[in-house]
Amino acid sequence: MTDDALVAALMEIERHVSHGGWDQPARLFALVPTAELVAAEPSLAEQVARVDDLPDGALSSIEQDGFRTGADLVDDLDRITWPATVHGCALAVERLFVPPHLEADIPDDPEAAASFVAEHPERRDVRVVVGVTRAGTRYGVARLRSNPEDLLAADDLVPGLGDALARTLSA
Repeated sequence: MTDDALVAALMEIERHVSHGGWDQPARLFALVPTAELVAAEPSLAEQVARVDDLPDGALSSIEQDGFRTGADLVDDLDRITWPATVHGCALAVERLFVPPHLEADIPDDPEAAASFVAEHPERRDVRVVVGVTRAGTRYGVARLRSNPEDLLAADDLVPGLGDALARTLSA
């Protein structure tokens, strides 16, 4: 698998999730090599570009429809393990944040902090899609609700989320 394969898969997931608009729950995806998926499920070949035309290591995402998160997303991820056939995973999640100049004003109490951020007039909505592979590759893309035409990206966009996803692959 190449880094390009992970980046392409995350961009496709972000596009897919964005079709549902904003205010969505967290969505979890398994990442599997497309060639292996088509070999295991030939009926999917019609839904995938010609396998011969795919770049080496191309990944397909498979949404985990049963994934539901409670109060603590990291705890929920810590209960997940993947079979060896899953080469990576990704999570799309929306969060609110405030600009850095307001971070010192955020209360220490988690409930008060959530209220502060949710009610602040300078809050921003962001959707992040973070993915990791068993080989240790990480990447993330993000889109601000206030600036939907721009897609932000980085190798370790949300380090804590990347760590939690990586643990699901190491069990």
